[in-house]
Amino acid sequence: MSDKGPLILICNDDGIDARGIHALACAIDGLGEIVVIAPEREQSAVGHSITMRDPVRAFTYAFEIPSGPVSAWAVTGTPADCIKLGCNRLLDRFPDLVISGINQGPNTAVNVLYSGTVSAASEACILGIPAIAVSLCSWDPKADFEAAGHVARRVAEQVVRRGLPAGVLLNVNVPAAGHNSLPGVEITRQASARWEEEFSPRIDPFNRTYYWLTGRFVNLDDGTDNDLAAIERGYVSVTPLRLDLTAHDHLETLSKWDWRLD
Repeated sequence: MSDKGPLILICNDDGIDARGIHALACAIDGLGEIVVIAPEREQSAVGHSITMRDPVRAFTYAFEIPSGPVSAWAVTGTPADCIKLGCNRLLDRFPDLVISGINQGPNTAVNVLYSGTVSAASEACILGIPAIAVSLCSWDPKADFEAAGHVARRVAEQVVRRGLPAGVLLNVNVPAAGHNSLPGVEITRQASARWEEEFSPRIDPFNRTYYWLTGRFVNLDDGTDNDLAAIERGYVSVTPLRLDLTAHDHLETLSKWDWRLD
């Protein structure tokens, strides 16, 4: 940690010019040395994809917060690319904390698997860096990010002070409400849900068929301790996610199956 405090890397999947990432940087201004490395354009729902067969380019970007300009790069790749490139090439040392967001729209339940926002935090977690993903549960183009920024600051302060277990990141979802309207924070589990999807066929000007993805989000979880339930009650949801996807409670059962390779 330098004299400027912890080195905090900010990323997102909505693109470096998104309102949410600027709100996040402003909210944590003063907590440490801030750098921004984010996709040059929107990369929503790209999951944890990385660029392997095309070059990845990074361009310096003018990024200003109340305390002044910060070092920033716009990257031609995915959110995971941004973390990889930043930690391995653009920065002179690993950051002490990575915060991804503030995403426009929720990243709850099964959406954490699709989310570029969560994947940026996951990549940091893989590299052994404490990481937080922050999302505002609103699609309104004029949504107010102030409350989500306040929550992000509070969570970041806790992580800087207390740290996180290896292989664990925090997924934070903030209801679309003013800061003074939030009743509190709930520590939650990831809800069970799925998308019932349709691919609507359409015809382009050259009479060729293409498909437009539509769908309906289905909550399969009637519990009260999950991220969806917390947001529905107006609470901030903080869900610890782990990189280890092993279903440990099924290892013993599977070991009793007949595994002879006759």
